Amino acid sequence: MRIPGFGGWSENPLWAPIYDWTVEHPRLGGLAWAAGLQSDLRRLYAAAAEIGEQPDGACVLDVPCGGGVALRGLRPGQDVRYVAADIAPAMLDRTRAAARRRGLDHLVQTRVADVGDLPFGDDEFDLVVTFTGLHCFPEPARAVVEMVRVLRPGGVLTGSALLNDSGLQHEPMRRVGRLAGLLGPGCTGPEVVHWLQAQGCHDVTLERSGAVGYLRAVKG
Repeated sequence: MRIPGFGGWSENPLWAPIYDWTVEHPRLGGLAWAAGLQSDLRRLYAAAAEIGEQPDGACVLDVPCGGGVALRGLRPGQDVRYVAADIAPAMLDRTRAAARRRGLDHLVQTRVADVGDLPFGDDEFDLVVTFTGLHCFPEPARAVVEMVRVLRPGGVLTGSALLNDSGLQHEPMRRVGRLAGLLGPGCTGPEVVHWLQAQGCHDVTLERSGAVGYLRAVKG
């Protein structure tokens, strides 16, 4: 059963603009994150900042790009290839609009893509970012395999996810999210660490901020 009026991600659900709004309004959005997720929104900003540290010529993959919240880490003067990928054309439209507002449309390419079967070559990207994505995917373990595959050796995968082992206080949110078609099966912190290590990643870290886990790994 699905909660009416929400829709899955492919249907541009009502939750999408709400999520984007919270991220783009640090003061009120930060209060909403603290109240609903017991999480510090500034941790997301810090993780996205790694995008702006990429050298000239770097290739960045943002999947799922959603409404383009990770674009806040991209600088207009950067000389990088930034590919924003999502399974939903509506999300790509939102990302393109966000890129125009930020003066980044000359840097951002959009691509319809299924994270379980990414249409990119092996070792193609220097950085893969996946913010609030793993918990949405129907097969998160498969998504990790694909994201690591397209990452070059020495490249970094970073992102965030709502974790299944964040505590019983977050279980109602997870249940409602699945009924609404917004969340997939998800994963625990140890699971995502194991998946990354199984793909040959090292320096794997997972930092928790309430219901949200922030992951980072380097491909071996």
